[in-house]
Amino acid sequence: MSDHHEAGPSAGPYDALLLLSFGGPEGPDDVVPFLENVTRGRGIPRERLKEVGQHYFLFGGVSPINAQNRELLAALREDFAGHGLDLPVYWGNRNWAPYLVDTLREMTDDGHRRILVLATSAYASYSGCRQYRENLAGALAELAAEGRPVPRVDKLRHYFNHPGFVGPMTDAVLAALDELPADVRAGAHLAFTTHSIPTAAADTSGPVEGHGNGGAYVAQHLDTAKVIADAVREATGTEHPWRLVYQSRSGAPQIPWLEPDICDHLAEQHASGAPAVVMVPIGFVSDHMEVKYDLDTEAADRAAELGLPVARAATVGADPRFAAAVRDLVLERAAKERGLAPRACTLGALGPSHDVCPAGCCPSRSPKPAVAGID
Repeated sequence: MSDHHEAGPSAGPYDALLLLSFGGPEGPDDVVPFLENVTRGRGIPRERLKEVGQHYFLFGGVSPINAQNRELLAALREDFAGHGLDLPVYWGNRNWAPYLVDTLREMTDDGHRRILVLATSAYASYSGCRQYRENLAGALAELAAEGRPVPRVDKLRHYFNHPGFVGPMTDAVLAALDELPADVRAGAHLAFTTHSIPTAAADTSGPVEGHGNGGAYVAQHLDTAKVIADAVREATGTEHPWRLVYQSRSGAPQIPWLEPDICDHLAEQHASGAPAVVMVPIGFVSDHMEVKYDLDTEAADRAAELGLPVARAATVGADPRFAAAVRDLVLERAAKERGLAPRACTLGALGPSHDVCPAGCCPSRSPKPAVAGID
């Protein structure tokens, strides 16, 4: 017998993966402090935050996002172990425990010095990418101020068009169509929905050469929606009309944000004679509060008022195909760092996103230091 064991896939030079998410309250007493973290620096009164927190209080003060991240963490660890990828996975949040800086302290205490980051946001935008990069830079600066080792941190590319992200969503649309009454199913409209952001932020999302007209944020969502709509047509033999719409708007009413809003869109579809609508939250990795409240509660109530049959497609969550996609992205980036040229898996027309954010990509109004990019 040979003592030789075939080596598993290599993530070298990386020695750990960080799952980086938004965070959410885990009980009623957490809601206002959590919202204070989210809105820090904006001067929003505590009483206003209590009003905003009503969405969370409807669900016992618990955001579903933390439980969903625990499920994804377990799925990633299971997938990596099952495929021989020796890469520990940690979890940290921007706005609630486990806090990002605490997780990075733990990672450096465990000896990790080259860290890859998976952000739970698939698309380019300030709030979905650069703000994560700024938070990482701030946390690393805290480590440096404490005299701790400061690891090198890189971020995985945007995965909006990876087959392991798109495939589960396509199946979710098919399952949602099956939930509709048979007599309205064939004519159902597909409303692909994502978080609305100010149009100024959308226009400057992604690399500078693509700025304007919604930038990379809108272009990436449209590309993903088309891929899913085409796959649904192939699976069903039926051409379902579709549109990209928006939800969860916040902020001053005089500032232009991406439209139409999902609730307005439902009214428009009803008025134009659509027999049913499937809401497809392509902008969200998991069923967190914007999905559970803004779609399952607010939009569903609006549809009921209209007498419009609706179904809501599931998000990707901890689907094993998504976990496998993350493994693929890790191995792809690691191979590039070792000087190789691996094939990048994508669907749609846009191709793979950048590994390192270029200068001018998703700028903020008040620039802060950021990692994993040129500026």
